[in-house]
Amino acid sequence: MTGHPDIGIPADTAVPAPAPLLSVRGLGRRYGTRIGCTDVGFDLWPGEVMGIVGESGSGKSTLLNCLAGHLVPDAGEVIFDTRDRGPVDVLRLSEPERRMLGRTDWAFVHQNPRDGLRMGVSAGGNVGERLMAVGARHYGRIRETASDWLGRVEIAADRIDDRPRAFSGGMQQRLQIARNLVTGPRLVFMDEPTGGLDVSVQARLLDLLRGLVREMGLSALVVTHDLAVVRLLADRLMVMKDGRVVEAGLTDQVLDDPQHGYTQLLVSSVLQV
Repeated sequence: MTGHPDIGIPADTAVPAPAPLLSVRGLGRRYGTRIGCTDVGFDLWPGEVMGIVGESGSGKSTLLNCLAGHLVPDAGEVIFDTRDRGPVDVLRLSEPERRMLGRTDWAFVHQNPRDGLRMGVSAGGNVGERLMAVGARHYGRIRETASDWLGRVEIAADRIDDRPRAFSGGMQQRLQIARNLVTGPRLVFMDEPTGGLDVSVQARLLDLLRGLVREMGLSALVVTHDLAVVRLLADRLMVMKDGRVVEAGLTDQVLDDPQHGYTQLLVSSVLQV
């Protein structure tokens, strides 16, 4: 049997289907009698950005923090395709293994950059610490890489020795992004990455994020109250209400033709998210 004339692959050779980067099944978390999130399941593929929206208390932040290891879920399975070990059940990892995952394959961008930066350490030191956490030791190369990344997030090189408290809110957020992305993570968790910023600063940050996501082929989970953010950043969208996913699909499809009544209210801005 002949193969493809251009690429020389035998016609009867099966090409392995790509595996999800992250597979979530039956994830749940309660706070006493109150549901944080329940029975959440989805696959996230390499290079894909998933948006998670819903009004305050819908469960979106609980879900993100369970996935990122900041909260321990009561039920479910989270399988992540690691760089070195292949698929692992994240919930069964030891605490040191989860911390290492958070320094290598994962990154977390907080809404308040002060939660993701060391405010008493210089801008270059913040980026350099992440490199040192994965084994970098040559001071000159660490500083050179930090300087390069400050440039990539539009922070002037002569600010490398300034501390984050001397930066504006938008610059602090860009520094947090540099600190997180310098080690080339495979999955980035973003919790309201443009929250609290002026509209013009938000637009600049969104352009930066969108460019970095495409350039690096990042996968990301983005929690936001701003539907304009997910339209710009996310390939797919999940809508949460009362801890449950009520609608999911391609972002433009969900936002332009919402099927669930709750999503219709969100899109029409009747509900405050």
